[in-house]
Amino acid sequence: MATKERFQNPVVGDDIRLKLFTYNSNNRADFFSLEKVEIYFLDPEAKTAENLDGRTLFQTIESDDITRASIGEYEITVSLTDPSYVIGNYIDKWYVVAEENENTQSIENVFQVFPDLWYTTPIPIVYDFNFSFTPNKIRQGSKRFIIIDITPNVPRTSDLNRYYENLAIVSPLKISIEQKCGECIPAEKDLRLLVDCESVQIRERTRGFYFLDTTENGLDLSEGIYNVWFTMEFGESIFISDKLQMQIYN
Repeated sequence: MATKERFQNPVVGDDIRLKLFTYNSNNRADFFSLEKVEIYFLDPEAKTAENLDGRTLFQTIESDDITRASIGEYEITVSLTDPSYVIGNYIDKWYVVAEENENTQSIENVFQVFPDLWYTTPIPIVYDFNFSFTPNKIRQGSKRFIIIDITPNVPRTSDLNRYYENLAIVSPLKISIEQKCGECIPAEKDLRLLVDCESVQIRERTRGFYFLDTTENGLDLSEGIYNVWFTMEFGESIFISDKLQMQIYN
């Protein structure tokens, strides 16, 4: 079906990408080794006095199947195949060795497998979404995450609002950035486009996180005003936000 992040409401049949970010003394740092990741199902039928959350070992991912995406960033992709995976809560337990000659430690995170998102309506998807982001003023040379918020612009009836929130959670999100130029001729437009519909990979519910590097090794943005806009796709609909403004200053 789709590849989703941990907090993107994955359902049975999806692939889920589980990430682990590691820091040492305020800097991204690699572990000495990652031994394995164990997936546990929190089975309500297996709760006992000795096993309060009913955790049952479900799957083991060996070290060869753990991807190092970048310094201090690891990920695994788990296929939520039917009938093995069911709706419910899970734990991904990472076994790591932080530094050479240290003992193995374990790190636990959680994720949830949701039911399919069905909704019926006498009219198609006609309502809209509002997009905003912070910060909108960044000092030149900074490296910052832009936090993108998606808010359904729908009547506040609970079912409809909940449905549109779920659309925002599961839909692909992209970002574009261009240098604002009041009197530029049209031919220069492509030269001002610095980020062209780049996928926002890190997602948490109705939020997205895009890492903006304004140093000379990144986008090397000069001082000035930039237009930022977002594109979100769902089904036959494509939602494109207004051009919002971001200032880079020194």
